[in-house]
Amino acid sequence: MLEIKNLCVSMDKKPLLKNINMVVQDGARHRLAGHNGSGKSTLVNTIAGDAIYHIDSGKIIFNGVDITNENATTRALMGIFIGAQNVPEIPGLTLLSFLKHSMIAHTHFNTGKDLSMGEFLEKLESAREQLDIPKEWLNRYVNVGFSGGERKRVMLLRLVLTNPKFAILDEPDSGADADVQKQIASIINEMKDTTFLFISHQDTFSSSINITQTTTLDNGEIVIE
Repeated sequence: MLEIKNLCVSMDKKPLLKNINMVVQDGARHRLAGHNGSGKSTLVNTIAGDAIYHIDSGKIIFNGVDITNENATTRALMGIFIGAQNVPEIPGLTLLSFLKHSMIAHTHFNTGKDLSMGEFLEKLESAREQLDIPKEWLNRYVNVGFSGGERKRVMLLRLVLTNPKFAILDEPDSGADADVQKQIASIINEMKDTTFLFISHQDTFSSSINITQTTTLDNGEIVIE
């Protein structure tokens, strides 16, 4: 699903990642481990296409396609989802509108067809009920006034709705209580058609996921064990 070849990344000319070589198999639950500052978030955000990071050399191959020079929007439409650790608040944009436009874009990119409002609402209601998300949340502005745990549940709603090929979750357990952590782990284990790459410092959370492989980073390099 994902192959990283000799990847070197910098920000403002400061080297952050050095010669990263990594393969994430199709259908994997792949854990990225390492101390704070080891380069985990830099790596996953580079994979997702965050423009603040500069790829100095190397390649990122996703599903057989070289996406090294693709922007974040194209990568997202191709099936790369990121649940970031720090998500922005978007005043003035309701969660309902945000999800609708996201689903319309994904549907058109993947099928060439337009998604009707009826189809969207049906998918949304199914996902909302699955995750037990209050209906009134849909009329709130994106992440404005949401607690840490609520933001994680909104992230899960986006995840279930878009059903991506490849999902990157940067510390999904951070800021979530035990019940929300169990819900996140359950969704990860249930989504058999999605490959996961996730960061977690909590062994209790990680042990609840059927981890297939762990890659450890230290000082911007992969630790060879």
